[in-house]
Amino acid sequence: MKHKPVVAALLLLAPLTACGSVQAGDGSTVTVTVGYQSRTINTVTAGTLLRSLGYFEKELNSLHDGRTYKVDWQDYATGAPITAQMTAGKIDIGSMGDFPLLINAARGKQLGKPTRLVSVTGYNLRGGLNTIVTSPDSKLASLADLRGKKVSTSVGSAADGTLVRALQRAGIDPDKGIEKLNQQPAVGASALTAGSTDALSQFVAWPGLLTYQGKAKALYDGAELNLPTFHGVTAREDFAEKRPAVLEAFLKAQAEATDYLDDHPVAAAESVAKATGLPAEVVYLYNGAHGIATFDPAVKPRLVSALKQDVSVLKAAKLTGDIDVDSFVDDQYVRKALGAGYAARLAAAPAASASEVWPKGASRTQSFKTPSELLAYVSAHRDGIRAAYVPDATTGTLWFADKAIWVADGDQLLPFVAPETARAYVSAHGGARVVTYADALERAS
Repeated sequence: MKHKPVVAALLLLAPLTACGSVQAGDGSTVTVTVGYQSRTINTVTAGTLLRSLGYFEKELNSLHDGRTYKVDWQDYATGAPITAQMTAGKIDIGSMGDFPLLINAARGKQLGKPTRLVSVTGYNLRGGLNTIVTSPDSKLASLADLRGKKVSTSVGSAADGTLVRALQRAGIDPDKGIEKLNQQPAVGASALTAGSTDALSQFVAWPGLLTYQGKAKALYDGAELNLPTFHGVTAREDFAEKRPAVLEAFLKAQAEATDYLDDHPVAAAESVAKATGLPAEVVYLYNGAHGIATFDPAVKPRLVSALKQDVSVLKAAKLTGDIDVDSFVDDQYVRKALGAGYAARLAAAPAASASEVWPKGASRTQSFKTPSELLAYVSAHRDGIRAAYVPDATTGTLWFADKAIWVADGDQLLPFVAPETARAYVSAHGGARVVTYADALERAS
């Protein structure tokens, strides 16, 4: 009892947080703080799924360096608060999208608390992770129709970057041509449902979720930009230099979680759904065997190149100044963590797009070579389908079959995410026409 004042004094002198450092009063215990976004499901291999599998803790226990490691998992809705906590020294490792990663780099340098991009989680080489949606009964049918309309997005996010670029290509000034509402994803989703905004530009999994729930329909597929978008893992530079073995353990665990997702896509979707409250059907749309996202921790040059192109968008929005992307990207830790297998991951390409059906009660999906074959199966098993997915005929973006825009072109039945893309195909192919989903099912049966 007489030692209590001494212990209390030591605790007061200790840092307020013990992220990546030895905790006061216990020289052998280290707490590693990980910031993640549970519902941003393209980061699950560094967050939600990784946490549920326990792989990071297992890797830490295998270090055998005389220390006891604890992991403090902190869940956030977006990347901005993770960046704030990292630059305050309170988070060691975080995951977020490409635009927030750049802001992370800029803020870290500005505040003298540099961070580094150390690996990638989920990516899409065309930009299909971001989608602009409208209400189900909206008469808006193209980007041009957004002129003068209210559009909700999260400024500084990848979804905002998609909105800006898409509007520019449509000849609309992204600053003056629309009324932009800077809102958190959940707030924007509510605004769309309430009718207080005309459209919503957001990242995974909001567009798919709202569409699945019948609360939205796609207006613009981000893959039409044909510019890569991705999510990645960032670490504080001082943490990485002080505890490289811990960071490498995290990256090994991330790779193991990636392999689990690839080998057990349905089980992984169910696990993420249980942890987040998202429908498993929505999780699978993005994270499935042929989903919109491809998961790979390798830092591919094409993604780094895309990151450099993103800087100009953030500068124009006055969110950052110049950013030295090359100094921000640091793949030495993931290269060491994955060893000889890293080269193969670096060279790996996304799986070819395919149509998939998830039968009710099944632990595996069934793939089909063409959308028409999928429709024939669905037509013959109407009461036995949990979800059906088809790739956009132009961009390859996977979408729910019953939410897609269908085009009949001779014997072909072609799906599209957005109406404008479908109309472009029809205009270029004489005799092709838009048909309803019911009509497409009837034609395929």
